[in-house]
Amino acid sequence: MLKINQLHKYKRHLEERYRKLVERANDYKYVDECKSDRSAFKAMKVLEKLNRVKYLNKEISNSIV
Repeated sequence: MLKINQLHKYKRHLEERYRKLVERANDYKYVDECKSDRSAFKAMKVLEKLNRVKYLNKEISNSIV
């Protein structure tokens, strides 16, 4: 059960980080294109990790049932 809780905690952390990066990318869109691009790139990387965690969560849920 501990690993499932850690997985959920990490998932929430990644979702919050992704939301902040996307927001930052949109804020800088018209001010500084370079900062916007960097934030968008980091957001894509976080989204990849988030998708992996969601997949692992699905696998764990299926194996428990």
